[in-house]
This record gives sequence, structure tokens and C-alpha cells, in this order.
Amino acid sequence: MGIFHETIMIFSELVEDLQIRLKKDLAQIRFLLKKNPAMAYARIVEIGKEVGKTYDIRLIVNFPKQGKIEDFEKYGKRDLSLIVDYDRKRFPIDREIIKQKAVEMLGEVKTEDAYMYENKEGVRVFAEDWKIDILPHSVHIWTDFDDKVTAFCNWLMENAYEMKKK
Repeated sequence: MGIFHETIMIFSELVEDLQIRLKKDLAQIRFLLKKNPAMAYARIVEIGKEVGKTYDIRLIVNFPKQGKIEDFEKYGKRDLSLIVDYDRKRFPIDREIIKQKAVEMLGEVKTEDAYMYENKEGVRVFAEDWKIDILPHSVHIWTDFDDKVTAFCNWLMENAYEMKKK
């Protein structure tokens, strides 16, 4: 690897695994969507949980806006919640580092402290039409995963959540 240290790409691996699993079950999901949308959603959530278990993460596939569940091509490529450790109240690194890294890696974004109550802390990274909520115990990504977002989430998994390859 030369002068570069190997980046731990847990987020990339996790979303790739999720996309593969969702694609494998897509015919069933599409069928269920026509017959019973609630069952289709339950199946998607179940697949997310199964994939997340592999990484010791609670993985939730979200559909925040009506109609997004119909966009099959985007399954596993946007709007995910990763709950890493419910008990964690603080980041292992300073919030300012997370904010600086967000601007450095994502470009034209705003950052702010969020969820700052009951001795908790969090960071919100956002642009005009999307956001990422970063809490010590979880990260909620409300956007499509382009290369920049994916790289930033890989960095978060390694540095803000101290996740290592198993």
C-alpha cells in the first residue's frame, strides 16, 4: 500500500452487502409491494437487520418520503441509519474534528452541533437538500451515497465509531 495506510471501508462493505441482498430479494419485494406494501417494507427492514448483524450494527433502511420505496435502483444506496452502540454518549474524538473532516471530504456543506442535551453530543452535516446526523451511538444518512458521502462514512466508521475489521 506504499505511503497510504489502508482505509477501513466498513461502510462501503456494509452497503455493498446490503445492495447485494436487496437485489437478490428484489422480485419478492416488488411482488409484496403490489400486494401488501407493509410486508414489503418489513422484508426490507429484515434484510437490513440481517446484514447489519454481520457488522455488529443495527442497520435500518429508511424511506423518509412517500414513493421512495418504489425507487428500486436506490435500495441500499441512500437513507440508512446505522446504530453502532446505544449506550455511547460521547465521541472518542473531538466534534470539531468530525466537522472539519466533513467540510474537507464533502465540500460545500454546513456543520453544526446537534442533540446537545443530557450530556449527549452530536453533529449535523447538511446541504440544501440533504443531511447526515452523527451521534455517538449512531449515524443517520439522509442522502444518496455518492463517492464523497461514502468516503466520509468510511472515515466516520473508523474514527468516530472506532470500528475495525473483524
